[in-house]
This record gives sequence, C-alpha cells and structure tokens, in this order.
Amino acid sequence: MMKIVSKQLTVTAAAAEYGFSRRHLHRLLARYRDGGLDAVEPRSRAPHTSPQRTTDEVRERILQLRAELSGNGLDAGPVTIAWHLEQENLQAPSTSTIRRILHTAGLIVPEPRKRPRSSYLRFEAEQPNETWQSDFTHWRLADGTDIEILNWLDDHSRYLLACTAHRPVTGDDVVATFLTATEQHGIPASTLTDNGRVYTARFGGGRNAFEYLLPLLGVTQKNGSPNHPQTQGKIERFHQTSNAGSAHTPPPAP
Repeated sequence: MMKIVSKQLTVTAAAAEYGFSRRHLHRLLARYRDGGLDAVEPRSRAPHTSPQRTTDEVRERILQLRAELSGNGLDAGPVTIAWHLEQENLQAPSTSTIRRILHTAGLIVPEPRKRPRSSYLRFEAEQPNETWQSDFTHWRLADGTDIEILNWLDDHSRYLLACTAHRPVTGDDVVATFLTATEQHGIPASTLTDNGRVYTARFGGGRNAFEYLLPLLGVTQKNGSPNHPQTQGKIERFHQTSNAGSAHTPPPAP
C-alpha cells in the first residue's frame, strides 16, 4: 500500500506483483485516505453483535441450576439444565455451550483417561419392548430398615416399567413384578439381567421360576457375562441416579 502511496508502484503494477485485484487495491486506498494505516488492517467478518451470545443472566442461571440440581441429588447435566431454562422462559443455549460454561467455571471435573468409547460394542434395542433390563439395588430407610428395590427398564426408551421394594428380593418377586409389568406394557421379546439367583439358576445346573416362565411367554432370556455389569449399563446408571436422589430426600415429618 505504501509503495502505491509513495508512487513507487502503480495500482496496476501492485496488483500484478502482489496478486490483488485492482478493484480491491482501490478500496484499500480509499480506506487509507479516510483513516490511515489502521483503516487498512483486515476487518473481522464477525458481526458487531451476536444474537446467539449467551447473556450474563442465562450464564449465571446455568451455574445456579447446576448447584441446585446437584445439591438435591438430581441430574445436573447440560440436557437437564437446558430443560429447566426453557421452563423458566429463558433462551437456552446449546448443550455444548452449557457444557463449556460449566467447564470454564470448574464445575466439570475431567475423568481419568479411560478406554476409548469407540472400542466398546454398544447395544441399544431398536424399538420398545424389544428388551427389558432388570436389576435391584440396596437401600436403607430412615428407620434403619434394609430393603432391596427391584426395577424393570425398557432398553430402548429407558422407560421405568416397574419399581418395587422388598425385604429381600426373591425369585417369586421377579416373576410377580414381571407379569404385572407385562399386563401394563405388553410382553417383551427378551430380557437382560445379571446372573443373580433370582434371575437364573443355570450355574447350579437347573432353572428357577423365572427361567421356566419366559419360554412359556415366548421371551428370550439374556444374561450378562459374570463380573461385567457394563452389559446392564442402562439400569446401573438408573440406580446411580435414583440413589443419589434418594440420598437428598428430606426425612418424613415427625
């Protein structure tokens, strides 16, 4: 530009030497005459204002919701936070933006390096009632009573089909809750459980009541590999969430 201004080069010669069009150089000259060298610096193509930029109000509410939900033992991930923002008639940013805000605030702790997710063979039923998962978890009530909570979960939709408490869970309870769930939701094509004795007696060389029932209903029974709870990962994750919520439930009024 200065070579043109100092008349060392013509616009045509500068265009040929530097690979610019004559029209572009004339625009730069006009900007130089109006504002000097600063006006010739490349201009950002970004808009002066961004309508999609997250407001300070929304940013602050995201952090508040993270604390409130976590404090109550509830899921506090980006999807849940976005849902709460919408219920409050606030403009919810994308879940990736919410995650970035939480990460910047130090509210997402990076997990230790694990085996890549891509190396796992992930499974999800293609439609409802294709596979039901079942498992039970332990809990202690406010009065000190130990119970076991038996759950049935649809593998495709993650819909909770049944949730019952027992002291403890027995094979008869598995059969009874399964039949009750089928009356309400239909019969699944298959079930997926661990190798607990309430679900299978195969390691003892026999069959239990649940194993006798399923073939009569045309249901395929699937059991995870021993010591490999990841096979029933969906219901394991549900138990983590429900137990966290129960831990923050206030005791009943006296």
